[in-house]
Amino acid sequence: MSFAGKNILVVGGSSGIGLAVVKALAIAGAQVYNLSRKAGEKLPAGIMHCNFDVLDPNASIESFLPENLDGLVYSVGSITLKPFNRVTADDLLNDYKINVTGAVRVIQLALPALKRSGNASVVLISSVAAGVGMGFHASIAASKGAINGLTLSLAAEFAPIKIRVNAVAPSLTDTPLAASLLNSPERREASATRHPLGRVGTPEDISDAISFLLSDKSTWVTGQIIGIYGGLGHVRKT
Repeated sequence: MSFAGKNILVVGGSSGIGLAVVKALAIAGAQVYNLSRKAGEKLPAGIMHCNFDVLDPNASIESFLPENLDGLVYSVGSITLKPFNRVTADDLLNDYKINVTGAVRVIQLALPALKRSGNASVVLISSVAAGVGMGFHASIAASKGAINGLTLSLAAEFAPIKIRVNAVAPSLTDTPLAASLLNSPERREASATRHPLGRVGTPEDISDAISFLLSDKSTWVTGQIIGIYGGLGHVRKT
């Protein structure tokens, strides 16, 4: 897939899935604009970066964005795993602000540039936990369930202005965000065996799907939540 001549905004592109997306798009010829709290040391050369905190209501990106945006990826997230009786209102609100309110605000700020593309794509990050009942996931599942609803609503609203909106729903992926869940051989093996395909996901597993949804090969795809989770929840192990 070629992204030559395309401008893509990635939010949270300094690590994990977002960084894998940035690298893939850069190799494919896109001009990538990255928003994250700090640039980090792994961004490829040529990436346009702006320090940005999705929880800061005063942060602005209008002067940073190009005139036209062909795609937007919101790859900021959280993992809050607690027994339900320990989930606090602050947990719920923080997960919602990071996963949902932040996405809404960035999309609103970028919407004029997305409209000018005439063929733009927005990709959000959901979770397998929003569609499969999983213990200790109440807070994160609630916010990612909201992402699913947001995806469908925006896909309908934006279709007349030629902006597609989809989401990918990963299972546990080997990223810095999930490091505490994979910090021993025993934990890594236990996580791998829960998945019918026998391993946890890699950032590239997810970024490949995101690249497809951003590309001209998916111009008739919108309003989809695409599960990328090694069969977890939908394939019975034999």
